[in-house]
This record gives sequence, structure tokens and C-alpha cells, in this order.
Amino acid sequence: MKLSKSDLSILRFLQGNAAISHNLLAEKVGMSRSSCWRRIKELTDIGVIQKTVALLNRKKLGLEIQAYLEVSMTEHTEETKSLFENHILSLDEVLQCFSVSGDKDYILLVATKNMESYDKFLNTHILPHPTVRAAKSTFTLREVKNSTVYSFPDL
Repeated sequence: MKLSKSDLSILRFLQGNAAISHNLLAEKVGMSRSSCWRRIKELTDIGVIQKTVALLNRKKLGLEIQAYLEVSMTEHTEETKSLFENHILSLDEVLQCFSVSGDKDYILLVATKNMESYDKFLNTHILPHPTVRAAKSTFTLREVKNSTVYSFPDL
């Protein structure tokens, strides 16, 4: 799909602040309000814009522990993958889950209230699952960069 300069400009502004008014956004990208709104709707309809969300501060919500959890599977079958992935989709503590290459099968980003709740999450929801062979946790110490903004200079 080919995106115009106006599309890219709209996307750059929306990534920074999706709550920007259509009037202000249209002014910033040099379009009329109605054309800007129509283009946002088209970009949403074709899936370039997936959804609009509010980014929350996990620490202010009392979620002090953030960990990357590497998971190895017992088997590498479609059934095993499906069982595990459906299980992960039901766990609120899991913010992100990626199937990966290498010596692990999945990497999960997990946030919990404290170490006790992480321990309970790991030992109740992950390790006993019949598809899981092993898991390894790496805890984040401090956040250096955490962005949801994609760069697209070559488009």
C-alpha cells in the first residue's frame, strides 16, 4: 500500500497524541477538517490505524514488577501452539506475547503488582500449563526507552 505525504503526516501526529482534535490535526497537516477526518477513517478501515488507546503509567497503577518471560514449549505442534496462545490471551498480566526464533519459543512482557504476585502468576498460570517445558524471567530494572511510535522515513 502506498501512503501519501499527508497520510504519513497524519500518522506521525496521531502517534504522538491521538486525542488531538480533528480541527487542530487538519490545520497541522494542511488539510480541511472533513478531508482529514475521511482520511483517518480510510486509514482505520484498511487497518493502518488499528485502534486508539490511552497509554497508562503502570507504576502509578501499582504495577511495580515488569518482566520479560521466555517460554519453551514441550512440543512444536499446531495444537500445542494454539493451546498456549489461547491461554496467554486470557491472562491480563501479559501485555505482549511474541512467537520468536532461537532457543525459546515465546517471549512475554508481564506486569504485576509485586514479586509475590509475579511468583503466583508464574507458578499458577505459566509453569503448570501442559504445553510449557521451561520458563526464564528477566526483570526490568529501569526504563530507558518505551515507545509506541513507529518511524517511517523511507515510505
